[in-house]
Amino acid sequence: MSNVNQNNWFEKGMSFAAYKESMNVNKEELSRVYDQLTFTDEDLAFFGDLSQRNWKGIVLTADWCGDASLCVPVIQRIAEESNIELRFLIRDENLELMDQYLTNGTARAIPIFIFLDQDGYEARVWGPRSPEVQEMITTARAGLPAADAPDFEEKQKELYRNFKQKISTDPAIWRTVIESVKAKLQG
Repeated sequence: MSNVNQNNWFEKGMSFAAYKESMNVNKEELSRVYDQLTFTDEDLAFFGDLSQRNWKGIVLTADWCGDASLCVPVIQRIAEESNIELRFLIRDENLELMDQYLTNGTARAIPIFIFLDQDGYEARVWGPRSPEVQEMITTARAGLPAADAPDFEEKQKELYRNFKQKISTDPAIWRTVIESVKAKLQG
């Protein structure tokens, strides 16, 4: 947990509406998940309790990221129900912040959600995927040919295309994100 005040980064970020308007790649997928996502009564009770914390959040993301087309709309909807204002920063334009939140200490994996307390200090960090989505992609990648195989690039593009289609249309996958975020935000 960082003891650095992140309010300057928050203020620099754009609103969800501005981020969505700026999108060129995964806008349709993001909109589908956002529009079709539903919450249980238990979810809504949890988010109601969460709203008492007066948190806000920073999202490191990018339009081209397939994981963001799943996680951004799910967590935006959670934030709306929890009275948490999110601000969006494009990863490659904010590497100074991104490099404080590397996955496994090395990867600039996104999206990363930095939840801030009412004073602007990091309270929780979530991302880039739920454990179930990570397992799905790890398993799928294991089926790829060797990186130097002549059909590797084609097979990899096909894998990511199919993966993006699945994660942006399957409510059971969306549920894994909801549960993972709730687990991170508890306490």
